[in-house]
Amino acid sequence: MAKQVYATGRRKTSIAKVWLTPGTGKVIVNGQNLDSWLGGHEAIKLRVMQPLKLTKQEESVDIRATTLGGGYSAQADALRHGISRALVNFEENFRTIIKPHGLLTRDARKVERKKYGKKKARRSPQFSKR
Repeated sequence: MAKQVYATGRRKTSIAKVWLTPGTGKVIVNGQNLDSWLGGHEAIKLRVMQPLKLTKQEESVDIRATTLGGGYSAQADALRHGISRALVNFEENFRTIIKPHGLLTRDARKVERKKYGKKKARRSPQFSKR
């Protein structure tokens, strides 16, 4: 049985569940390949593939992932985080390659909630002297 590794990646309100298995380099996200999932967003595709390129695993592991919540960009970053964590679980030596690039750090920034009496989270209503 081939070694299958699971990891979860997160960014803002997006979550990516990632399963990594030895294979030929296929990336399946929500039942679609990476190109059809992200369409023409080449820069985001490169960001998703960054951990695989750093560890030279583009052609040797298959990735199956499901993403939910947030927008496509945050989902892609959550996927990148999940792939990085899965690679570290797959091979402990990859940690020294991935960690200096900040790919194992979860980006915890979220939208601040709106407060009552305010227009947005911090923006006050316009002051009127008269």
